[in-house]
Amino acid sequence: ANNMPNDTIDRGIKKAAGADSADSYEHATYEGYGPNGVAIIVETLTDNKNRTASNVRNAFTKGYGSIGTQGCVSFMFDQKGQIIIDKEELEDECGEMDADELMMTALDAGAEDFNEEEDSFEILTAPDDFSAVREALEKAGIPMVEAQVAMVPQTYVDLTDEKDVKNLQRTLDLLDEDDDVTDVWTNWNE
Repeated sequence: ANNMPNDTIDRGIKKAAGADSADSYEHATYEGYGPNGVAIIVETLTDNKNRTASNVRNAFTKGYGSIGTQGCVSFMFDQKGQIIIDKEELEDECGEMDADELMMTALDAGAEDFNEEEDSFEILTAPDDFSAVREALEKAGIPMVEAQVAMVPQTYVDLTDEKDVKNLQRTLDLLDEDDDVTDVWTNWNE
């Protein structure tokens, strides 16, 4: 209707579909420290590594932290499948299902660990068993708030100084605003 050539339309469709595009996205992981030695891992997906590296470095600097070398903090984390279940949502969806019943469902499906928090349950799995456990919980009709393969800290760091909390929050906010950043993991005990 607008007299646009077919070639132009086809090129637009191919570009939107990602075919024939010069942009190639790469994963990059950055590791470093925030205030008081809080370990931070930043995972990114970018088409421009220089821009992303500069933005991540800037976020660390503005929060008075520092970027380290690959592996400098990742040894303090374990890669685990992590599923979070809200207690209220569970009650709404599944009625009177108790913690023992939920724990048995998760452990039978291959979960490694089950923790009860104040208002939620946390289920941890080996990364390879994550999908099987998640599917078993879905089949049982259990609502999940979060389900992901995460970097779970082995130990947590407490921040008591208000200035340290503010600086760390600034770094985390800047990373959160960056479109290239996909995940941020810390061992800060919020």
